[in-house]
Amino acid sequence: MADHLPPSLLEACVVVGASSDKLREVYQQAANSNGTPELPSLEPEVLHVLAPPFISRQQAESEAVRPFVRRRRSFIRKKREPPPFTASTLSQASSIFAGGGGGGAGGGGGGGNEDISVPKDIDLTALPQLCFPGGLHLSREQKEEEFHFLVFTDVFGNQTHGVVMQCYRPIMEGTNYYQNGTGPSRFSKLYCAYGFCVVSKHPYYTALKDCLSCVLVQLRTCRLSDLEERMKEFSAKLALVPIPPPGQLHVMFALRPLTIVLPSREDKDHPAVDLDLHLPFLCFRAQQLLQVISCLLQEQRVVLFSANWARLTLVAESLLLFLRPLSWQQPYVPVLARGMLDFLMAPTAFLMGCHISHFEEVAAETDDLILINIDEGCVSTSCSESVDLPEIPLAAADCFTQRCLSLQMHFDLHQCHHASCSDINEQRAQRRAWQRNLNHDIQRITLELIVNIFRDVSSHLNYEHRVFNSEEFLKTRESGEQLFYKKVLETHIFHSFLKDRLNRKMDAFTRMELNTRSETQKMKAMVEIPRRPTMQEIQARRNSSITENRLNKRLGMSLPNLGDDRPISFPRHTVLSRIIIPDLLRAAPKPVNVFKLPDFPAALSFHSVQSYYSELILQLGKAIFCVPPENSALLARFYYLRGFINTLCSRRLDALSDFQNLYKTDTAIFPTQLVTWLVDALRREERQQADRRPELKRLILKVKTENEKLLVKPDDHVKKFVLPRTHLHQEEFVRCVQESGIVKDIATIHRLFDALTVGHQKLVDPELFRDFYTFWKETEAEAQDVNLPSEVIEHLDNSECVYKLSSCVKTSHGVGKIAMTQKRLFLLTEGRPGFLEITKFRDIQEVKISSAPFLLLRIPSLRIQTSSRPEMFEANLKTETDLWNLVVKEMWAGRKMAEQHKDPQYVAQALTNVLLMDAVVGCLQTQRSIFAASKLAYFDKVKHEVPMMVPKTTSETLKHKINPSLDLAEPQTVHVLLYTPGQLSCSDSEGNGNPKLWVALSGGRVIVFDAASWSMLQDCVQVGASQLNCMLGLFQEQVWIGSEDSVIYIIDTRSMSCNKQLTEHRHEVTGFALDSRDHQNCLQPYSCSCDGTILHWDSSSLKVKRQFQINCNRLSSIQIHDGTLWCCCGDSIVELRKNGAPQRRIALPDDLRSMPSCFSSFVLILEQGQLWTGCADSGELCLWHIKDHSRPFKRISLPGTTGVTCMIRVKNQIWVGCRGSSGVGGQYDGQLRSQVLVLDPESHAVVKELQAHSDSVQTLCSAEDRYVMSGSACRDGKIAIWKVE
Repeated sequence: MADHLPPSLLEACVVVGASSDKLREVYQQAANSNGTPELPSLEPEVLHVLAPPFISRQQAESEAVRPFVRRRRSFIRKKREPPPFTASTLSQASSIFAGGGGGGAGGGGGGGNEDISVPKDIDLTALPQLCFPGGLHLSREQKEEEFHFLVFTDVFGNQTHGVVMQCYRPIMEGTNYYQNGTGPSRFSKLYCAYGFCVVSKHPYYTALKDCLSCVLVQLRTCRLSDLEERMKEFSAKLALVPIPPPGQLHVMFALRPLTIVLPSREDKDHPAVDLDLHLPFLCFRAQQLLQVISCLLQEQRVVLFSANWARLTLVAESLLLFLRPLSWQQPYVPVLARGMLDFLMAPTAFLMGCHISHFEEVAAETDDLILINIDEGCVSTSCSESVDLPEIPLAAADCFTQRCLSLQMHFDLHQCHHASCSDINEQRAQRRAWQRNLNHDIQRITLELIVNIFRDVSSHLNYEHRVFNSEEFLKTRESGEQLFYKKVLETHIFHSFLKDRLNRKMDAFTRMELNTRSETQKMKAMVEIPRRPTMQEIQARRNSSITENRLNKRLGMSLPNLGDDRPISFPRHTVLSRIIIPDLLRAAPKPVNVFKLPDFPAALSFHSVQSYYSELILQLGKAIFCVPPENSALLARFYYLRGFINTLCSRRLDALSDFQNLYKTDTAIFPTQLVTWLVDALRREERQQADRRPELKRLILKVKTENEKLLVKPDDHVKKFVLPRTHLHQEEFVRCVQESGIVKDIATIHRLFDALTVGHQKLVDPELFRDFYTFWKETEAEAQDVNLPSEVIEHLDNSECVYKLSSCVKTSHGVGKIAMTQKRLFLLTEGRPGFLEITKFRDIQEVKISSAPFLLLRIPSLRIQTSSRPEMFEANLKTETDLWNLVVKEMWAGRKMAEQHKDPQYVAQALTNVLLMDAVVGCLQTQRSIFAASKLAYFDKVKHEVPMMVPKTTSETLKHKINPSLDLAEPQTVHVLLYTPGQLSCSDSEGNGNPKLWVALSGGRVIVFDAASWSMLQDCVQVGASQLNCMLGLFQEQVWIGSEDSVIYIIDTRSMSCNKQLTEHRHEVTGFALDSRDHQNCLQPYSCSCDGTILHWDSSSLKVKRQFQINCNRLSSIQIHDGTLWCCCGDSIVELRKNGAPQRRIALPDDLRSMPSCFSSFVLILEQGQLWTGCADSGELCLWHIKDHSRPFKRISLPGTTGVTCMIRVKNQIWVGCRGSSGVGGQYDGQLRSQVLVLDPESHAVVKELQAHSDSVQTLCSAEDRYVMSGSACRDGKIAIWKVE
């Protein structure tokens, strides 16, 4: 269980040096020799291992400090025999027993053997060499102390970090310590180096270096016999320092004479950054840094060289941080000792470092190494002085180079206008603040580099089947970049990155990628548009390179991977402007808070440690009391630290209470495994006390429930698309088409299956699928060669793309090629290319097949009648006539439906259908190919089977439609909609000032739209896994979401993360209400659950202020009017008094009670004293007088509805969402059409019947009384935006 407990700062402290016997021998040889003989090198050995807990055995066994024992590797020490630890004789380790007694080398003590405790993750065999990587040497003069840094990696990739201090001590004849500076003087003193290695689970290089620098003051003056005790006291203090949780809370402690700060991790997936990230920028120019990063991304065999051992690890660690969120997966040894150079012969990729003195030897003995000389700032290979590897794409590299110029990397320049500091700790604090800002800027620049390199990866992912279409991704890269990407895509580091993308991980990469999308990219994300180079892109490509003005003769057969956004050969400046938002990168780091630990106890004893922890808990309690409730993130960090300390003190109930508070402050740092252990470790009396505390009882129940669930390992594999080898049934065909990236929509794939199996059994032959796929990919690639003349581009919109091109034919307007975009047909005239518009799709009146005379023959032709020209256009398309007839009719029908339904997705779907028809005809090449292709003419079929005209009222009121399920294979039910207004005072660069539309889909999925442009801001915020029933916006900073799993989830609207939960409800949360009356400028939220529980919340502390209970079958919603709660209780509407007692109850009418039926929604009109109610299974509204509620005074029949699902009041209108019947608007592809009805409260009449959904309306919401949004069930799954008059 120790593995689940966050470690303290110190894992172990190891003292390394030469054995006393060897030192005595060397000293005697030097004393007896004449002259100044050469001093030998010694073999370093482990002298002491100091590891927590640092208390007596009896105290440790009492569990007073740690409630469980860490797993250790056991060694034996003979106290009376002091031969020190060597790499070859582990059994003779001279170490300090964790129980606290006994000396080290040369120390005295009682006889017998004792077990010593050594952390299991520390390899004592290799440690002595790494502490002295250049060898252990004697010296005739005192040398300055030196530091270097180590990283140990186990077979599972877990890292441990070490900071080593080497300092020299004099040695004298006959003893192994220096006594008061006296001793023989017949030759100069000899000095021997000792290594002090502090090992930690976290990379606190600067902090641990500062700690060793503090103890160095004592080591310089203490006797060698006291060295062990000094290091034990030092280690015991560091073992008391807790690691800060992820977030913006740093931990500070005093270790005289310095004050030391432990910075926290940015998040749980990111390591702590406690080093100077600008060191590589001081050693290398930007171009060399890009070379190094490119080598790491391609997983080359990289070796760092330096004359300074400390630089190796610091530069290596910085480089790996620059790759984040990509994580290095290969062997990593930043410091190789002299005896470890054979590691460089490993055949796999690696990142290692060694001394510059070995440069020539390494370059000569090994091949294919990338050699990086840190001291000279140059990069070469073992074969040549230059690096012949693919470079990072030029656009991203240019941007990185420009960003580097803006870095302020010199502290003296920053500080020159400030007063000099008289206090060292104040000066260090200023340096830390400057370094933190610089590190933040560097991390943003390197993250931007990674985002620019891999921005388009997500466009080639299939999340449902976890497929990355690498071939298609490579095709979108420019020719000079393809080799780089080809190598990177084959690496382990990229494979791990892909897993996170397929898991929709919301990390820094995802946030920056979303926040730096251009407006064009945002709009394209709203509609699944087949990819083609737009006119703007063609023009930009022409400006960036001289290309031949030519048209691909097979462009008419081109087929895309539908839905992907492919940038086509942008000029470099265009790419930069497309993907970079400078203001975002200049954002200042988040402010941090620093918590100072109490002073360390003067003596090492059980009681002093307990007193220290008690003082620490007291200070954390004071800090929690002083933090305002709205600063929940800081509160969470204090709760976490106090829970951790309470755990160490065996205060299990207090620890559970602190961790329970994380649900309301920040669940991102909730220690699930530790809490599970605490619950299991509760004694009987503790369990009884917990049962008397409601919050702990809920926590224990939640932990038990989650542990009882079947543990299913998440699917994290990544697949590549493979062509099928067997016949495909429909289900297998759907999977293959989705994996191939051709199309995602299941209904479309079913129609494609029918087309490919016309006249055959319902199986698709693998050869046919191969032909279809090959045709698709070949023609898609050829489509990228289109390069229209400038004279043609001038007549087209920037966003238009050519999707189909005919062969050269004779037409009524001359000879040329017919071209089709998403908006129009035009003729590319023969000879000198020119533009002649045939028609826009919206202007078409008739399309038919005819024949034109040619000599004695009749040639098939296509005739198009348009409203823009009096004469009919005719083209002698010959064998292409039938296909073009299908294509034009489908695009005509799709355009008409898009305009009438205000839904641009219809055009995108029509384009998909057209291109699939093209592919079917191209791969079948039989007499039945046109008939097969007609199976895909979906909109043309709908046009003939269902009246195309949308009612005038609907057309005038409907403003727009959006599809929140665009990235999914099938439409999802829109369960809840919430509009949150914009913030005029918000000036950040992430667009948080715009109003938002929050959409709750099935399975706990929340989609967020910008309500100003209707572009998608967030494609998925996962909120549990159950159905979401209700949403509430609070303070423009939070969105509360009630779930079927009884939890209220709280989303932070700035970070778009769900990091808070309210778990007080015991059953499904069904509704919210907000009392917006001024309660000292504080909103009063209420929530209800289906069991009749109503909770009144304190919005700042997130605590329950009051609780009501109503006896009812199912409480489905609540509203608050003038401070009074109204509850929809299924068979009744109940008004509650302020004390929670029912004041009046309006019962379901008898005729509806017998159906059976129930109230689904209600609207209260207080100024008229009326209550309007709707029932789920009744096509009428019941109107009640509030004072006389014995029976409804009026019933309003709703035409064409079978039930009312939702109602809202907007201005002076009542908007009603209904479940439709087959008699309304007829059948629509087998689906029922439902209505949104608008009623006048004065006349009680239906003033508008709005038809925009082909499934029942599930939810309504108002946008500042200007618009109403309606969301429908899964057979439709769309959102309609209506104008309010």
